[in-house]
Amino acid sequence: MNNARAVSSDRRSQVHTEVRAPMEVVVSRVIMFVFGVIEVFIGIRFVLVLLGANAEAGFVKLVHGISGIFMAPFVAIFNTQEAGGAVFEWSALVAIAVYALVAWGLIALIRAVNPRQQSETVERIESNDDSVAQQ
Repeated sequence: MNNARAVSSDRRSQVHTEVRAPMEVVVSRVIMFVFGVIEVFIGIRFVLVLLGANAEAGFVKLVHGISGIFMAPFVAIFNTQEAGGAVFEWSALVAIAVYALVAWGLIALIRAVNPRQQSETVERIESNDDSVAQQ
């Protein structure tokens, strides 16, 4: 009898595709997030002060503490207007507008320096060559 040798080959290959956003887009998103959080805290502060919230409440103290850091440059711009315990804080609205303009300016600067906005596609091919000999 003949010794028959059967050779089986199993080839597998996988393609991994990743879509990567350019670094400029990632930095722009981080800037928008950070400035958005700042503006939200100032906006909450504006509403709490407008509605005459209790300044001794824990949440109000937290919001005033965080937003106070970012409101510091704007506090003395306008006098506050008070009516029936509610205070209309014009400086908070100015702060929101200024922070929005600063965020927009930083993102415009990033786009001007490096205008690439499209995602990059990266493909990686993995292959396994297995040869199995059977007798």
